[in-house]
Amino acid sequence: MKHVLSILAVSLLSACGSESTTSSATEPNAITMTETVKTPLSYPQTAKGDVVDSYFEQTVADPYRWLEDDRSAETEAWVKAQNKVTFGYLEQIPYREQIKQKLAASWNYEKVTAPFKEGKYTYFYKNDGLQNQYVLYRQLDDGRSEVFLDPNTFSSDGTTSLAEVSFSKDGSKLAYSISEGGSDWRKIIVIDVESKQQLEPELVDVKFSGISWFGNEGFYYSSYDKPDGSELSAKTDQHKLYYHKLGTPQKDDAVIFGATEQQKHRYVGASVTEDDHYLLISAAVSTSGNKLFLKDLTKPGSELVTILDHTDSDTDLLDNDGSKLYLVTNLNAPNKKVVAVDAAKPQPEHWVDVIPQTDNVLSVSTGGGYIFAEYMVDAIAKVQQYDYSGKLVRDVTLPGLGSVGGFSGKKEDKTLYYTFTNYTTAQTIYSFAPESGSSDIYNKSGADFDSNNYVSEQVFYTSKDGTKVPMLISYKKGLKRDGTNPTILYGYGGFNVSLTPGFSIPNAVWMEMGGVYAVPNLRGGGEYGKAWHDAGTQLKKQNVFDDFIAAAEYLQAQGYTSKDKLAIRGGSNGGLLVGAVMTQRPELMKVALPAVGVMDMLRYHTFTAGAGWAYDYGTSEQSKEMFDYLRGYSPVHNVKAGVTYPATMVTTADHDDRVVPAHSFKFVAELQQKDAGTNPQLIRIETNAGHGAGTPVSKQIEQMADIFSFTLYNMGYKQLP
Repeated sequence: MKHVLSILAVSLLSACGSESTTSSATEPNAITMTETVKTPLSYPQTAKGDVVDSYFEQTVADPYRWLEDDRSAETEAWVKAQNKVTFGYLEQIPYREQIKQKLAASWNYEKVTAPFKEGKYTYFYKNDGLQNQYVLYRQLDDGRSEVFLDPNTFSSDGTTSLAEVSFSKDGSKLAYSISEGGSDWRKIIVIDVESKQQLEPELVDVKFSGISWFGNEGFYYSSYDKPDGSELSAKTDQHKLYYHKLGTPQKDDAVIFGATEQQKHRYVGASVTEDDHYLLISAAVSTSGNKLFLKDLTKPGSELVTILDHTDSDTDLLDNDGSKLYLVTNLNAPNKKVVAVDAAKPQPEHWVDVIPQTDNVLSVSTGGGYIFAEYMVDAIAKVQQYDYSGKLVRDVTLPGLGSVGGFSGKKEDKTLYYTFTNYTTAQTIYSFAPESGSSDIYNKSGADFDSNNYVSEQVFYTSKDGTKVPMLISYKKGLKRDGTNPTILYGYGGFNVSLTPGFSIPNAVWMEMGGVYAVPNLRGGGEYGKAWHDAGTQLKKQNVFDDFIAAAEYLQAQGYTSKDKLAIRGGSNGGLLVGAVMTQRPELMKVALPAVGVMDMLRYHTFTAGAGWAYDYGTSEQSKEMFDYLRGYSPVHNVKAGVTYPATMVTTADHDDRVVPAHSFKFVAELQQKDAGTNPQLIRIETNAGHGAGTPVSKQIEQMADIFSFTLYNMGYKQLP
């Protein structure tokens, strides 16, 4: 397939995923605890309105509806007042700056990504250490490298990031998208590769889009009509696929799919085959399930051919060999399989299995003329190499137990690359020879972190209904299970997302300070296929919360930690997880850290593309049963007066146009008004930032320093050694 690399994957290396570092080692339980002295908090007054909604003849008050207006002066003033209180509180923590310095020192090493070939150049991303954004370099065969594209020059504060890059067929042109302030709304810029000069005016108002070239002539991209009202919160639900021909104005771009009522979908994407023969169009109304259409690009004016006319499966193009299409699908195969079909008759009744379904979840890539099947075995990676007939070539020998990424490239590539990581192994890049199956280290991480000093163990615990759930627990060797260890329990549990083990700088620093980091693979995720995902959706969403609660109880019962030393953390759907669990079981943890969470389950679908999450959540308008169920766990609606809640620091961003910050605003307003205890109920609102992708390194360091400081301070730690 053509090389399209999202810089999101790169930015995650330095954020919360794969490659990072830690500061020098100290003793296992190096944090010392003494009695903390906390300044009494006085929260800003949050005005209450009289908005009342009616659902199935039931009334629901929404007193903080006014906070949904992200453009109002009142909301802006509220944000400033809340941040003043929050940062005032954080500034009293004596070791906050010390943790920030630990993080910065740990982050400060050179990081590079696997190389890829486009035209006559080889490209790779590199970050010298503390650069806010990764820089795209290129080199010729002689090995001399030069800066090709530096996102750090896009804005003075590093908040404009590189989102995606896509080269034309011969590598002579590049189309790349940028995100400003973390917004999902993007601009696409086209440059000449040799001169680096911009070739035409930028394309604007692009959202949730790939960039797929047709030859060197133009490319396909997706977007919505700009909404009425705030572009950060107004609903967007009709995605359209456009074709942009170079040298023509954007207003003349042809709509290929999505303009009619019959073609109305929330998510539309496209992919051109490597040989420029076919266009595959995916159309979905939710984050699970898609229709699939085919267009023959060798025949001008050819009609769209329907491959799938329903959204009962997730089916995508893998590759093609002439008129033979290779698809990855979970249609009648919950753990996914690879099928082949002729483009003349591409419907499911003509599909032939190439790599059949197994008991483990499959993800697939291609490169060097081979298919690489990666399986998750209890969230641990196993890779097999196949030829295009489905014949097993070999089991690929991996460096250890963990996560891999890569094994992708063009058909003619003689060398492929993959990365390996786990919670205690910094990301290492390997070169792989597909003909021989041999691997060699291409780039070893420069992280100052000795894996030999740490342990990452997998356990299986029992959830409320008897379901066995895996969890990876990572910590420094020598840890005593006496219930005194500060522990972060991190979860997600939704949208078929699998939490596989990966190294991160903040987590390494946390463990170096004596902390435990635990990650359960909750239902709602994709670790065990579609059935595992569906078991945590809609009227079964409580399973996710029960799994997380059971993980916390296991950690306490086994002596890893105690209620007074446990923090729960999660972002986005994981923010909902934290919000639901802390309102259901507030006594179970000392600290709650919900980030950019979906907190108002009755109204989430009315903002931006939120309606697309209905497969996982259902909506309050769907049925009385669904309304009652959502209201039963919606964090905003389940904060109760007279209850003592854990020390809570909600984190969000003012430019988050995926999970709008109003969710977090309303939740913390409820906590501040109703909490009966003395634990702080704070919100940290990042300005000029979004849902997370492209967040500058400087902001990541500040955020994590504040999160760790808040957590330890409220667990009773007064100083670091």
